[in-house]
Amino acid sequence: MQTNTPSRNSIRLTRRGRFALATLGAVVAGTAVAVPLLIMGDDEEPRPETLVVPAGWRAAQVYAAIDESLDLPAGTTRKSLAKAALKLPNEAGGNPEGYLFPATYPLPENATPQKMLARMVDTANEKFNGAPVAAGAQRNAMNVYQAVTVASIVQAEAATKADMGKVARVIFNRLERGMPLQMDSTVDYALNRTKARTTPADTEADSPYNSYRRMGLPPTPIDNPGEDAVRAAINPAPGDWLYFVTVRPGETRFTADLAEHQRNVAEAEAERKKATEKSAQPSAT
Repeated sequence: MQTNTPSRNSIRLTRRGRFALATLGAVVAGTAVAVPLLIMGDDEEPRPETLVVPAGWRAAQVYAAIDESLDLPAGTTRKSLAKAALKLPNEAGGNPEGYLFPATYPLPENATPQKMLARMVDTANEKFNGAPVAAGAQRNAMNVYQAVTVASIVQAEAATKADMGKVARVIFNRLERGMPLQMDSTVDYALNRTKARTTPADTEADSPYNSYRRMGLPPTPIDNPGEDAVRAAINPAPGDWLYFVTVRPGETRFTADLAEHQRNVAEAEAERKKATEKSAQPSAT
């Protein structure tokens, strides 16, 4: 039964600290395809030795990084999926989203997109199919694939590692109460974008990933979560929270009270406006 759920046209459940995340995103992007390079004569660069997949990258970002690291035409890795024979759960339907495990992978001379993808999926299976994750998923009345899906939302929504357990609890509390998740991160995934400011019009998108319009979890994970997010998904923090919003960098407020959440959202919007106006001012010379 849906109670105390804000109107889609007025309150958005999750408004993360975008002014902080914009900077954080730039840092993560800067370390994305990370590889120790030895500078050779005539400005020739050798092939990278490793590929770093950060927690929270989507499958499309991983494909692009593999293409770049192996010096392949854009789209090659995506096209290789059909012949990669990845060991994915049946629920995935061949989609590796969520199972390209974040880690540092070696790039041997015989590396191919298929081998790289298979290594990532095998690593995910080792992490996810062990007793802790399987038991944690069962405790929360879910299968492992659903737990990974929860972890992917936690990865996208939590501003800090400390907030992950609380975000996971909000997800479970909403599911248990029959409330839509109303997560901006799922809308961003539906619209194939990152860190955008979700508008009321966005929340009307016709997509199974739009958790404003669709009940329950999205059909697949929305990114590839790291171990911290997976741990939070199977061991959510205790609490009755139903809403959260990052008011300012480093300060995310969780509450079970809609009126309090609305006040927090108003404060967050005021902080965002203040930051925008400040950034628009010409710098002194």
